[in-house]
Amino acid sequence: MHKLSELVPYLGDSMPYVYDGSANEKWRVCNVYALHLFHDGPGEMEIDGRRYPFDRQTVVFLRPQQPHAFHIDPARPLASYNLYFDLWDREAPVSVSRTFIYAPEPYVYRTASIVRPCEELDALPGVFSLQRHPQLYDALVTIARTFEDAKYYRNETVNSLLYAWFLRWHNAMHTRQPSDYRIVRLLAHLDFHLDRREPVETWSSMCGLKRTYFHELFLRETGMTPKAYHLKLRMRRAARLLQESGLSVTAIADKLGYASIHPFTRHFSAYYGVSPSRYRESGDSL
Repeated sequence: MHKLSELVPYLGDSMPYVYDGSANEKWRVCNVYALHLFHDGPGEMEIDGRRYPFDRQTVVFLRPQQPHAFHIDPARPLASYNLYFDLWDREAPVSVSRTFIYAPEPYVYRTASIVRPCEELDALPGVFSLQRHPQLYDALVTIARTFEDAKYYRNETVNSLLYAWFLRWHNAMHTRQPSDYRIVRLLAHLDFHLDRREPVETWSSMCGLKRTYFHELFLRETGMTPKAYHLKLRMRRAARLLQESGLSVTAIADKLGYASIHPFTRHFSAYYGVSPSRYRESGDSL
């Protein structure tokens, strides 16, 4: 059984496409792996006989010789980036000359991309919304545009980016993602206003919840208490500032809303096991 980290992607082709409900979008198979990134919606994807509705910022992941069809309203055409690639072979990639077979012709290929047993890859869904993962959406757009625009080292660049994208997607699938809109909105507020010294009551009021239920909901959505989550944000921001800026430790403490350097140093040392000054000197990573 192979691991996802053993992938050797080769992006054979990338192209913008507009789906308008035409006949060539109906039931068919392709002999290579494919990603279809839809910028808007709604639409509907049929894979292996099952239909999946989708909205904007959705990625469709198709395996070689997997029967599929696009169900798009001709009155509302949808633009996408289509990426065709191999995942296990860079020596003789099939994706550089992909082909389709349309129903009712027999789905039989002489050549197709290599498919290896990989539970992590098999677990990735065929249709996945990226609305809650804007970094994944932007990264896939970057891959498509790099393939179009790169003049030098295109293959090396896009293949490395595609490899990283699949690993990041796997991480996103296995990382807790808050879904309650009130908590999601609060998390954005906390990240943007790390310098504010706000009590938990202010946060629960922003969510329109009583403190007890707010605490339970926050813990369920993030796996952490509100104060622990806020401290994590502060400490990670502090670490980045220590590594990437020329600000003094005192200035960083002030920037993060601490009344003095002493409580900041105490919190940082407890979180990372070293003082802010020692952390900066050692160059430790997060």
